[in-house]
Amino acid sequence: MNGADVLCDVLLANDVTVCFANPGTSEMHFVAALDRKPEMRCVLGLFEGVVTGAADGYARMTDRPAATLLHTGPGLANGLANMHNARRARSPMINIVGDHASYHLPLDAPLTSDIEGLAAPMSSFVRRIEGPADVQSATEAAFRASLTPPGVTTLILPADAAWGDASPASPGKVVLSPAPAIDLDGVRAVAAAIRSTPGRVGMIVRGRAARANALEVAGQISTACDVRLFSEVLIARMQRGRGHVAPTRIPYPVDAATAVLRDIDVLVLVGGKEPVAFFAYPGKPGRLVRDDCQVLTLAAHGQDLHAALDALRGELGVKPSQPTVAASAFPDETTPNGRLTEDAIALSVARRLPADAIVCDEAVTSARRFFALSAFAAPHDYMMGTGGSIGGGIPLATGAAIACPGRKVVNLEADGSGMYTVQGLWTQARENLDVVTIVFSNRTYAILHGEMRNVGVNAIGENARRMLDLDNPALDWVSLAKGMGVEAARADTCERFDALLGSALSRPGPFLIEAVI
Repeated sequence: MNGADVLCDVLLANDVTVCFANPGTSEMHFVAALDRKPEMRCVLGLFEGVVTGAADGYARMTDRPAATLLHTGPGLANGLANMHNARRARSPMINIVGDHASYHLPLDAPLTSDIEGLAAPMSSFVRRIEGPADVQSATEAAFRASLTPPGVTTLILPADAAWGDASPASPGKVVLSPAPAIDLDGVRAVAAAIRSTPGRVGMIVRGRAARANALEVAGQISTACDVRLFSEVLIARMQRGRGHVAPTRIPYPVDAATAVLRDIDVLVLVGGKEPVAFFAYPGKPGRLVRDDCQVLTLAAHGQDLHAALDALRGELGVKPSQPTVAASAFPDETTPNGRLTEDAIALSVARRLPADAIVCDEAVTSARRFFALSAFAAPHDYMMGTGGSIGGGIPLATGAAIACPGRKVVNLEADGSGMYTVQGLWTQARENLDVVTIVFSNRTYAILHGEMRNVGVNAIGENARRMLDLDNPALDWVSLAKGMGVEAARADTCERFDALLGSALSRPGPFLIEAVI
């Protein structure tokens, strides 16, 4: 038995049964060890951003980590953008980064780099394995760190630690510390603020506070005590659809966000942080609430958010039988026809979405209306990229589909964002994943056109246009998808899109619709 075998055994003993991988020479002994462990599902990504993004999607849907396998510092660096998104989503993840044998590092071979320095900004835990005897304790520590509280961890595996002889291990399950106790004084303070400020209190839910059971409690508080319920701009995971309480998402544009929050005197945070503008803009605030708004934390990440909401409900005297306001019937809207539009796509997807589907939304500006409509759709899970780093959508959908076989995954994807990790379509084809990808093909970085206006530039010239538009040549998503092994078709009318969507949702396996808008 070698160190790589021990590492696999510790992962499997703790129910880490999926490894998203893009290995290289330094990881060959770990690859061989994985080959001896049929219980581990190994999923190849053709780019490390696909690997880390898929691990993020998997973790969001299972609440447990997958492993990733990355090749030295450059391989890790290729995956950092989606590690950043995972860190912002607070997703558990165990990155295993191979490195040169310890005695080879002083030679400064071409792939030598500062792996710790690269990993640290995107990881809550980084540890280099010292040798075969250190593998078990290091892996157990990484697993524990990935869940207490959930977050991204990185384990560096030198090649000689992987191939070196190790004593046979019989690892057991790692014992995790319980979640910190609810601060009852804090609960009482929040309750007092709600009572003293009727109608001018907002509550932001995120993380497990955005799951159906916790949303039900938050909705009861909202209805009984006149508290406005919000989600953050970027949503890691929320259970939505008919019968679920539907928080209002805080808008991305600064002016719209400050308008929504203008009359909030007390803002209660449940698992999240105070909302702020994504960027600084001349003459606009960075904080989205008024400076005199009182911001209170009911419970933070890592605490039992459902229990905190339950304690607040009790402190406020709200009965568990208190009714909530939840969407039921779909609004009466005319079925669009003719030239395809963003709104027509959002309406068609919301109407056709099957029960228990998973929606991964990286359509950026193009699908903004879908979120509001999704409150009336069949019950589903909704996810977004959470760190602002684009290229998460296709990998996120890939990981979600592996996490939840039997559930249809719908990826709303912007054409510019999708090109960052288009290789993920190949993984979907290879694994025969049940993902419908809808590409909003407007052939531009539409959000950046808006950002130019936000910073005061109302007219752009040829140089700027060439940096913001995706034409000349136009991307051909049907050919790209087919080249990756995914069946695909194009729609430029509402009727064609709706028919393609119905067909794609009615059968298993990957399918891509290029929606030309």
